[in-house]
Amino acid sequence: MPGAAEPTNATAATGAGTSPLANPDGTRPGLAPLTSEQDRTAARALIGKVTTKGRGPKTGYARDRFGHAWMDTADGVPLARNGCDTRNDLLARDGKDLRYRSGSDCVVVAMTLDDPYTGTVIDWRKQKAAAVQIDHVIPLSYGWQMGAARWDRSKRQQLANDPLNLLPVEGRANSSKSDSGPASWLPPNKRIRCAYAVRVAQVAIKYELPVTAADKTVMLAQCGG
Repeated sequence: MPGAAEPTNATAATGAGTSPLANPDGTRPGLAPLTSEQDRTAARALIGKVTTKGRGPKTGYARDRFGHAWMDTADGVPLARNGCDTRNDLLARDGKDLRYRSGSDCVVVAMTLDDPYTGTVIDWRKQKAAAVQIDHVIPLSYGWQMGAARWDRSKRQQLANDPLNLLPVEGRANSSKSDSGPASWLPPNKRIRCAYAVRVAQVAIKYELPVTAADKTVMLAQCGG
């Protein structure tokens, strides 16, 4: 994970974002709370499909086993090979009031972000880039311990660059998460926790990655299970 963030100018967010249940490929912005009983029932059903196993050793893990950050050449995921790296794709997907570097339609230099993890709106400028970081919903080292160590490089690159597994969030929240699963870390914004659990489940199911039994129990609990 990237290092600690600089302080940000933040205000309360208005709940912008997309329900994960309506965003199965991760191409729509943000992460909206799941509040209706119908949605929470669907969330529990989805989380229930996730398999479990113990967390394996971290032996052999390195970030570059998943390709360099942030590559535009990871085949098999949305937004790849569009001439813009993954980080800027995600800033453009989730940011508002975007400003681009002079002469570029790719490099975002300023925006506002409705941060789902803290429930605040962040006024971001590239001069303090770490104030917004791109979180891997299922951290890469967690994925490594749960089975990605046995994948080929192409599949690991997909996990690292798949918009389904990526959310721009407040840097300090991302740093505090590190490589934790849901049993050890949840977003500070309690309203988003069920949606976060669903997004973890969506990535786990897509990539046939198990989670620990403790993580699955906590995920279900966030949605009333």
